[in-house]
Amino acid sequence: MSVKDQAIKQIPNTLEKTELSGLGEKIPGKVRDSYVVGDKRILVTSDRLSAFDVVLTSIPFKGQVLNDMAHYWFKQTEHIIENHIIDRPHPNIFIGKQAEILPVEVVIRGYLTGSAWRDYQAGKDISGIPLPAGLKKSHKFEAPLLTPSTKAEVGEHDQPISSEEILRQGIVKEEIWKEVSEKAMELFEFGTKLAAERGLILVDTKYEFGLIDDGEGNKRLILADEVHTSDSSRYWIAESYQQAYQSGEEPKKLDKEFVRGWLIEQGYMGEGTPPDFPDDFRAQVAEKYIEAYETITGESFQAEVRDIKSEVEALGSGLKNKL
Repeated sequence: MSVKDQAIKQIPNTLEKTELSGLGEKIPGKVRDSYVVGDKRILVTSDRLSAFDVVLTSIPFKGQVLNDMAHYWFKQTEHIIENHIIDRPHPNIFIGKQAEILPVEVVIRGYLTGSAWRDYQAGKDISGIPLPAGLKKSHKFEAPLLTPSTKAEVGEHDQPISSEEILRQGIVKEEIWKEVSEKAMELFEFGTKLAAERGLILVDTKYEFGLIDDGEGNKRLILADEVHTSDSSRYWIAESYQQAYQSGEEPKKLDKEFVRGWLIEQGYMGEGTPPDFPDDFRAQVAEKYIEAYETITGESFQAEVRDIKSEVEALGSGLKNKL
């Protein structure tokens, strides 16, 4: 059975929401649902798909693919910064350290594309950074740009904010923001190097950081959420870049930008009622996620038609025994 056929069969079993008993209040996110138990956080990665900061549909196997990808990158980057992962009791679930998440997303951009390109075309700075006139789409910056954004509630849009404004408003303390900026750049540099070894360009990505108590009254910085996944990052096929840039075309992508492109073709950019996703397209999206995982990591993904919803719900309070 092809991956696409498996994906279509899996559609009735996609994990759209969770209600785990015995774990306290659910904290819903765009893709992940969290349950806090003491100093631990249980994160369930659903199959929900979001774009333009709106949850749109569910995609077969997506939750496991994202967890697999995040797990790969957390292992690869733990020499740069401690991360929040403690255990993985199910393909869709992480148990992590409970952290005080910083209220900004840290976006690093190596190229002028996506929302940065749209802002540039509109004559706007990029998170407070002015760019010279006459740049072409997909222009490579001499050095990656740190372009933070505020963290929006579900259904709302993240808003660009400058580093200077973050410090002026006291959103993050100066010494912490300095460490965040340094670690984000280190992570991006490392991710860029590994992506290049896989024939890819890590175009841009977002990071989330948090603070945890070190047991001595001090707090230390950790990496949270996900890292370098195809949901949080934009990848291009390296060999396609130069010709595409010179001709003004899009480089070949390995991320969910094609979903945004499809939505724009349907006349949707985050406002109003989103279009329905046909099952055939949902299966195509699943294939793209699996392709991304295998290309980025070099590892195989074994798609299996299974009742993920029942598996996750059955764990429930039993997860407490693992904390």
